[in-house]
Amino acid sequence: MLPASNRLRRSDDFRRAVRSGRRAARRAVVLHLLAEDGYAEPPLVGFVVNKAVGNAVLRNRVHRRLRAVLATRLPDLPAGSLTVVRALPSSASASYDELAKDVDGALTRLLGS
Repeated sequence: MLPASNRLRRSDDFRRAVRSGRRAARRAVVLHLLAEDGYAEPPLVGFVVNKAVGNAVLRNRVHRRLRAVLATRLPDLPAGSLTVVRALPSSASASYDELAKDVDGALTRLLGS
């Protein structure tokens, strides 16, 4: 489970991460990462799973899986960074392992360069 101290909650933070952050897309997810230097706070992670993904049951399943994936990747994120994970419609049919692979690929692209 993603700790409460790492949850992105304010709409201003979501907006800032999506508009000003770097973006990496994969088959099932799009990651937006805004890493700002000089912050000692923990990294914050937020999720966007809209109705295009499916009904409420599917959206909640995708949200839970993405939360679990990102909870294990928190140590890899820069301190004070804002990360928004946007689920694409294909995430509804993706397994946990496929979502994890997509998130890892996007994080590698964002953090590697």
